[in-house]
Amino acid sequence: MRRKVIAGNWKMNMLPNEAIEYIDKLAPLVKDTKNEVILCVPYTDLFYALLTAQNTNIKIGAQNMHFAEKGAYTGEVSAKMLKSINVEYVIIGHSERRQYFNETDETVNKKIKSAFENGLKPIVCVGETLEERESGKTESIITKQTELALDGLTNEQVENTIIAYEPIWAIGTGKTATSEDANNSIKAIRNKIEKLYGKDVAEKVIIQYGGSVKSKNAKELFSMSDIDGGLVGGASLDPEEFSKIVNFE
Repeated sequence: MRRKVIAGNWKMNMLPNEAIEYIDKLAPLVKDTKNEVILCVPYTDLFYALLTAQNTNIKIGAQNMHFAEKGAYTGEVSAKMLKSINVEYVIIGHSERRQYFNETDETVNKKIKSAFENGLKPIVCVGETLEERESGKTESIITKQTELALDGLTNEQVENTIIAYEPIWAIGTGKTATSEDANNSIKAIRNKIEKLYGKDVAEKVIIQYGGSVKSKNAKELFSMSDIDGGLVGGASLDPEEFSKIVNFE
């Protein structure tokens, strides 16, 4: 039985003092959950979030990283740097990174490999645009993104990759894929992984849904056969709302 993983992506929000206050509020609200709880916070919050989350069941992740270990990459942060302060997870290939910062399937793949080399657990985002969806290309787009993202990984690394299916048209729009549509898309991703890496690996991979996840739709989404939790954007900025998503049962 795969575990449910609920990850909050704060994006470019929260100052360090706000992060500390948030985690202090969230921790008692989610302390009894059986689900894995992750907060992916801005770089400037990481150190404070890690300290505040000590002795809680809240894990801390970053929202991006560079694939190189070090070098002349002004403004970038490496996997080794994240690991040095005990960051556990990192989001890779979020649609906003692809859209605004020229992230490609190739750089996503390089970053995943670097994450594993440095002991980080990647949360890898895939998803289609509205135009691609309306053209009937959803399955081909998301399975190709998955294949390219995982290229060259070992079976063990694939098992330990979290994939977040986030239809781009549903991110921050208030629109959500129906639970059936989301589940079918995630099944398609899982089937692709089975073809590439075998059934045993495919059944172990955690695949989340992301895209306007809220407390009102979390239970319906997360109760589907292949949806293993969520990558939550806007709703993760409110500790009470996020706790209801975590405690969706």
